[in-house]
Amino acid sequence: MSAVPPLTPPLVGSPSVAADSSRLATKDNLAKAAAQFESIFINQMLKSARAAKLDDGLFDSDAVDQFRDMQDAKLSETIALHTPMGIGKALTDFLAKNRPDLKGGDANAKGGEAK
Repeated sequence: MSAVPPLTPPLVGSPSVAADSSRLATKDNLAKAAAQFESIFINQMLKSARAAKLDDGLFDSDAVDQFRDMQDAKLSETIALHTPMGIGKALTDFLAKNRPDLKGGDANAKGGEAK
């Protein structure tokens, strides 16, 4: 067996995915990301529900499956936007709990009035 070479850390000035964290600086962006996560979660639930069908349908084809996937994706976005399950809000609250430096977002989050 040959030894696995050690992983080298990225260079300080090199661009990476985690290098630009400016998009995480506002609570609005965090809420948008949480809503998108909730949409993806709902989409996976719909896919799992569709995969559990018990019989073969009359109109089963690849085209119908593709259309149903697109329909489920749009439905999950609509559900997450208009009637959220609370996953996005819980995720936003959890991630923002230890970040008092977050700016923007809900000005009346603690019941106070913005002046």
